[in-house]
Amino acid sequence: MNYKKLYIETLGCAMNVRDSEHMIAELNKKEPYELTEKLDDADLIIINTCSVREKPVSKLFSEIGVFKKYKKASAKIGVTGCTASHLGKDIIKRAPSVDFVLGARNVSKLSKVIDVRHSVEVDIDHDDSTYAFGEYRTNPFKAMVNISMGCDKSCTYCIVPATRGDEVSIPSDLILNEIKKAVDRGAKEIMLLGQNVNNYGKYFTSEQQKCNFTQLLQKISAIEGLERIRFTSPHPLHMDDEFLEEFASNPKICKQIHVPLQSGSTSLLKEMKRGYSKAWFLNRCEKIRRLSPEATISTDIIVGFPNESDEDFEDTMDVLNQVRFEQLFSFKYSARPHTTAATYENQISNEIASARLTKLQARHTEIIDEIMDAQMDKTHKVYFDELKPNGRVSGRSDDGKLFFVEGSEDLLGKIVPVLVTKTSRGALHGVLS
Repeated sequence: MNYKKLYIETLGCAMNVRDSEHMIAELNKKEPYELTEKLDDADLIIINTCSVREKPVSKLFSEIGVFKKYKKASAKIGVTGCTASHLGKDIIKRAPSVDFVLGARNVSKLSKVIDVRHSVEVDIDHDDSTYAFGEYRTNPFKAMVNISMGCDKSCTYCIVPATRGDEVSIPSDLILNEIKKAVDRGAKEIMLLGQNVNNYGKYFTSEQQKCNFTQLLQKISAIEGLERIRFTSPHPLHMDDEFLEEFASNPKICKQIHVPLQSGSTSLLKEMKRGYSKAWFLNRCEKIRRLSPEATISTDIIVGFPNESDEDFEDTMDVLNQVRFEQLFSFKYSARPHTTAATYENQISNEIASARLTKLQARHTEIIDEIMDAQMDKTHKVYFDELKPNGRVSGRSDDGKLFFVEGSEDLLGKIVPVLVTKTSRGALHGVLS
């Protein structure tokens, strides 16, 4: 059989990674494709974009120029994802070499748009919540599963509602069926995806039995053969006691939780429209630490948000020092189109924002070094899911720490105790114990 070749570049979050898998599955429904890492071999080139920050957007058009230069004459170029959603037809105006544009909410339309030159499908109200995508996974040992799409929040810095539309939950029976198929194919671990996963069940577009996120976790936990459940990203506002108690007590739920802070200043959180205060955030993290002492907490932080004073920034540093996050994703504020904060007065200078980011990251580096150094000679149960060069295998512990050991593909898909023999800032190294 002659396969067409697909070159796909995925930028941004885990939801984009899953969208890329859905695109591959949709293409294969129509005709068989195989992935290639050689641009000049590809019959179809897809750039699956992110628009959360400005840099990936500006990078898009330089990438298109490179692809145009090196692709073979018959190859098509498609731009998909969040930047496709908010720029739409402007992408083709600026780069006529692009054959089609497909928004983040329109993945199921891929087979249609690839046959229509300069087709643009960017309807953020399109509803794929009950659409059954084909099966495709880049890694058979773990599976990403969308449980909702869109967002019902109005965070003043965030472009996502303008690119992914209103929030809608995927029916639980579709979710359970998808997970069962993944488990049957060898996955012992799943990652549940949603803009605010723990707001699951608030909005459905079809008649559904009521089911909140905690109840969904309980249903998923009953699937035989599934051993580990992860999810991203929950919203601090929806971290009620019922949810946190389920997180702590359910043995299948990995003890790793992302709690996006954004700012430690209650006044800035109000301007961001996050819906919680510094005190609420600290209370939720304290409850996680108390109910599940072994759990790791990661977070997102924005520095340099409009009107951020030195005192506001010190509130953020205070939360960092109190919670001691095991992982930190931190960024300078980036004004985005279609957002309220882009119109705020008193935008913070790049110089001040850079200095604050440097201070924040330096302090977190000290914290993470202390956390990782303390892992020496400890044993973790590690799920191995990826072969690495030079005879190594990688995987993650229940609490999300990245591990490397010497080994072969025989370890893949297995959960094995590993003794830590070497620590580093980003990963742990060990031997089977």
